[in-house]
Amino acid sequence: MFLSAAVRSAVSQTVRSLHRSAARAGAGGIFVHRDTPDNNPDIPFEFTEENKKRIEAIISMYPEGHKQAATIPVLDLAQRQYGWLPISVMNKVAEVLEVPPMRVYEVATFYTMFLRQPVGKYFIQICTTTPCMLCNSDSILEALQHKLGIKVGETTPDKMFTLIEVECLGACVNAPMVQINDNYYVSASLLNIRTKLHMHTLDRN
Repeated sequence: MFLSAAVRSAVSQTVRSLHRSAARAGAGGIFVHRDTPDNNPDIPFEFTEENKKRIEAIISMYPEGHKQAATIPVLDLAQRQYGWLPISVMNKVAEVLEVPPMRVYEVATFYTMFLRQPVGKYFIQICTTTPCMLCNSDSILEALQHKLGIKVGETTPDKMFTLIEVECLGACVNAPMVQINDNYYVSASLLNIRTKLHMHTLDRN
């Protein structure tokens, strides 16, 4: 029995270590906050006047007394303004929605769309699960790593590109699938992905 438990534990740890890039950049894994110079409650954050109006419009869509229901769209708005979600930004969302900060942390650490670490201007997510893998996504991933000079889970030194693997982007029928920021590239090929990267690289100049 002891041997079986030990084997199960070893196998479980191996499986959990296979895909970690999403957990590093966004949600997933265990959320344990440690203050750093770039991520601590004292970093100032305030919504822009334009985003404050958007928040009012979002909250107005929910019944009175149920501001918490707007947590996901307001977190998304905060992330679009700041680029990712340090704890001070999540605390501001909690303040605006008049909920305990833990309620916001619970949402931000559950959904992989929310980023708890900085990412590059162009956030590249490539699906490498079975349908995409069978359609040669591994070759696209290898080419992206070579082109950008980074490995999975890393960001280029100029903060322009971040590359991660993800678990299904919901476009299996058009595999392989790559997402760059909010844009989906289905039936992706090395040629069209390289073309998109070349266009984005022009921003460096």
